[in-house]
This record gives sequence, C-alpha cells and structure tokens, in this order.
Amino acid sequence: MTRQFARRFVLAGLALSVLVASAKVQAQAQDYPSKPITLLVGLAAGGITDITARLYAEAASKIGGQRITVENRTGAGGGVAAAAVQNATPDGYTLLVFSGSQHATIPASGNAPYEPVKGFAPVTFLFNSVVVLTVPENSPAKTMKELHELGRKKPGGLTFGTPGLGSPSHLLGAKILLADKVPFETVHYRGGSPMMADLITGRVDFSWPTLSTSRSYLAEKKLRALALDADARWAPLPDTPTLTELGFGNEKVASWFALAAPANTPPEVVAKVRELFIKASQDPELKRRLDENGTPILTSTSEEMGAAMEKEWATMQELAKVLNLKPQ
Repeated sequence: MTRQFARRFVLAGLALSVLVASAKVQAQAQDYPSKPITLLVGLAAGGITDITARLYAEAASKIGGQRITVENRTGAGGGVAAAAVQNATPDGYTLLVFSGSQHATIPASGNAPYEPVKGFAPVTFLFNSVVVLTVPENSPAKTMKELHELGRKKPGGLTFGTPGLGSPSHLLGAKILLADKVPFETVHYRGGSPMMADLITGRVDFSWPTLSTSRSYLAEKKLRALALDADARWAPLPDTPTLTELGFGNEKVASWFALAAPANTPPEVVAKVRELFIKASQDPELKRRLDENGTPILTSTSEEMGAAMEKEWATMQELAKVLNLKPQ
C-alpha cells in the first residue's frame, strides 16, 4: 500500500507539473509580447536583410507595443547569428531574420555552428528578393552575353562579388556562369554594402545585388543593369531583360527570406509571433516601401515555411557539391 501510494503521489505530482507548465506557456503566449524583442541578422548593416528587418521591426513594434531591436551579428556567412538564435531561450523574444538559401548553404558547404532545420521553429516568410545583374558604369560589357565573352577572354575569368556565401545572389550568379561555361573567381563580402562599394569602383567585375541595394546607384549612372531575375521587367528598368528572356530561366534559386525562433519554442508562442508579424506585413507603408525596394512581401504558415526549409536543405546539399562550396 505504501509503494502504491507513493507511486500515485509521484504520478499526481508529474501531472500537476505538466498542468503548471502548460498554464505558464498559455500565459506567456497570451501576454506576448510583454518585453522587447531582438531580431538577429547575420549580415552587415545596409544590406537587404538588414534594411527589411528594420522596416518590419518598425511596423511590428507599433502593433505589439514593445521595442523591437535589430542586431547585426556577422560572421561565418550568417552562421554566428543563426547559432545565437538556435541557442537562445525559446520564448519568442530572440528571433532570426535570414535568407532561406544562405541558411541552408553554410551547413551544406562544411561545418556550421547550427542545425539548419531541426535547430529552429519556423514562423513565417517575410519577403521575396529580386536581384539584378550589374556591372560598373565603365565596364565594356553592355549585355550579359558581352560580359560572359569578356570572362572567357580575361585571364583568370570574371571576378564575381556576392553579399555572402550561399546568398541568392551568389547561387544564382554561380549557376548561370557554370551553365554558360564562363570562368570566374568569387569574392564574398559580409553584406551588400561593402560589396557595392567594390563593385562601383571596379574592384569586382560584376554582381547580382538586390534592387533595393542597387537602385540608387543605377539611377546615378554609377552602375549598369544587364539582366533581372524577375517574372517580368521592372518599370524603372524597362530596357533590362529578364533571365527567362535570355534563356536562363532554369537557373533560378530560392529567393525567400524568413523569420525563425529557436527550436522548442512552444507552438502557442510561435503562433503569437507569427500573428504579430503577419499583422505587420499588412501595414500599407511597409508594403509600399518593400515594393519600391524590389522586395515584395511574402508570408506563409509555419508549416509551409518548415517544408520550404527542408526542401532547401536537400537542394543545397547537392548544389554545394556541384559548386564546390567551401565555408568562409
């Protein structure tokens, strides 16, 4: 009887603990957000991920009534920020804003301090990026074909600047060059801003920056656009053909950017985080600014985002081998 009583006592205690924990989670979710939120970005300030994260933070903070800070934690192609979020307290207050392709590429290309799928709780997509093939204004290349011909003649090939290993810009450009058998050397930067500085001065031959980071330089005639990765031509660049028009439509890569929480974040909390950022995505001013930047809003359910992360991870493991990607 004593053992049976003790067993019942233990089971009752466990049941009570579960109920208390469940009630605590429910309370946390109900009150979310009850304190400031930090969005970690793994690339330098001034790039597309940083700019858009700050626009979302501004819109979401007005809705949630709490301060939302964007912190640039660079290193390992975004791996430092990803690892920090993976190891953060799973309470919804430390989140990662990231590129889907880049997030999967770092682990696929070598050792990484985070697990690209199981280490995170997917929240929602945030936006999609449109990138444009650009060269310095004084480049002799006036078309993509001319640029590729230049690369075949130049000793060592073209120098290709990217905002980071595994970024959509990097993967797209590399796939096109390989498909067209153009020799090249890749130069990776920690974000779009330092890359653009070297592109304008001609330290690299070309890049595929986002419209957001390149539009002012194109308007000022410091850069020339040769091609656009989009479904249709962009109104401010009516003479710039799309990749599909040029016969490279099959080389497209995933260009979505998203929001994730640490793994083991309670589903109730994830749902509240998603609710906050979905409401932010409906802000007319945010939509206007993202459309102008060539980064249209793209949202999803957590389940849809999780499936996309798994698909991207499988794709990048193969692509890492084809492109011989190496961690920086």
